[in-house]
Amino acid sequence: MAENLQNIQIPREKFEFVNHGERIADKKFEDKPIGYFKDAWIRFRKNKASVVAAIVIIAIVLFAFLMPLLNTNYDSRFMDAFYAKKAPRQTFLRQFGIMDGGVERTFAEKGLIKAVAIGIAAEDVNGTGDITLEQGLASEYQPMLRIGQGVEKKRGKNVDVTYPGRIDAYLEEGFLYLSIEQSEYQKIVEWEQATGKKVLYPLVEDNSYNMDPADANCWYKAKKNQPVSTASGKAKEIRYEPGMVLEDNYKRNPDGTPKYYEMTGGGTLQTAQYKVRVLYYNYYQYKNGFEPNYILGTDSQGYDMALRLAGGIKLSLMVAVFVSVINFFIGAIYGAVEGFYGRTTDIVMQRIAEILSGMPFIVVATLFQIHLSNRIGPIPSLLFAFVLTGWIGTSDRVRTQFYRFKNQEYVMAARTLGARDRRLIWKHIFPNSLGTIITSSALVIPSVIFQESMLSYLGIVKLGSAGSTSLGTLLSDASSIWTNYPHLMICPAVVISLLMISFNLFGNGLRDAFNPSLRGVEE
Repeated sequence: MAENLQNIQIPREKFEFVNHGERIADKKFEDKPIGYFKDAWIRFRKNKASVVAAIVIIAIVLFAFLMPLLNTNYDSRFMDAFYAKKAPRQTFLRQFGIMDGGVERTFAEKGLIKAVAIGIAAEDVNGTGDITLEQGLASEYQPMLRIGQGVEKKRGKNVDVTYPGRIDAYLEEGFLYLSIEQSEYQKIVEWEQATGKKVLYPLVEDNSYNMDPADANCWYKAKKNQPVSTASGKAKEIRYEPGMVLEDNYKRNPDGTPKYYEMTGGGTLQTAQYKVRVLYYNYYQYKNGFEPNYILGTDSQGYDMALRLAGGIKLSLMVAVFVSVINFFIGAIYGAVEGFYGRTTDIVMQRIAEILSGMPFIVVATLFQIHLSNRIGPIPSLLFAFVLTGWIGTSDRVRTQFYRFKNQEYVMAARTLGARDRRLIWKHIFPNSLGTIITSSALVIPSVIFQESMLSYLGIVKLGSAGSTSLGTLLSDASSIWTNYPHLMICPAVVISLLMISFNLFGNGLRDAFNPSLRGVEE
């Protein structure tokens, strides 16, 4: 009978897990045991907030590294000072009212006329001066994207009219005066003939009707900034209304044709300097070979904000990760030795750590920047400041974990079997501290990014250059002008906020995933 019972085989399907007080993560039999990291990955996936945070971090990193590759027209060093502090603009999306480079403003009548006059003058390619308001508003170079209904406001005996509207900040640049060589002038003429786009426009007379001789957009006759007509022999004010025609104030040759250049310097025929008036939007295309498209706008100096942001993310992340890795190794070794040996060793090492931790970080960083940045550069000196005291938090956590686990039964059993101190530290005790160490290392990254941004914002560290910048430097550059150009502050601020929140959530997920006490338990 006993032999028959020994030969009985019960199918696996007849078995089910029964566990009192907690549920088993693995709902099925496994032929192979689940490894430590696989088990950690299973638990990490169940933390939805940490998974979302990891996806956000990956997306930000991909943006930082892919954005320069996707932009084939220029690199992060490309700058145009005339298009500084401009809003996001993309030519294809502009027709749908998205990324149109526009900003909302309220225009006085004189200001509105000056803005629409850019489109009127752009259509007047021959300098005839007979382009109407309607023709100018229909121009592709018209900066006014929307003009609202005029609002009248009495001011004494006068009535002022203001117009709410939206203007393309790129086309608003309008016309500029440039000094170029005669050979360059010929190249522009050839480019105009090849593309059909007009760059060179008539020069403006410097007389009593020119309200600002330095402003190439003041091409029409005006008195006290108000457009006037002298057709009747007396200056008569022109109002903003349908059918409005501005009277040009162009320089003309004796035969009545407009002047497109003036000699301003000597030299040979090829090197003679010409003063010209150009439509800058088309001149930009002539000079660079493409239209201005900046998906995040431009920064305070005229760099592409998207590329500067990508560079800032890379620099800030590389500094943070590098500091985190160094602090991981220093803190783990220092804390392990402290916690394992204890007694005098722990007392001496702990006093050293306490002395270093008492040094204010901002003072350390400032001193390093003053005395080291000129010799080794601002980034290495900043790294030294972070590493000098940054490992102390990690060492304290490791020390605490070692005090917790070094007297456990499995450690004493290993010691009894002859395990050496090195094996006890790294094989038996350290893995139990790994979750805490990884969590602290992950949380170091947002802390470093925040502190670097703070130092750059305060001007203690200067990380901005033509080729690279940091998130803190972008914030610092925008600090005094962000009310007028909010995108300069919003873009880096949003990225820093996302990185801070995401790394904290990601670190919490790692802490739970690498906690050995939760191994095999579904949370």
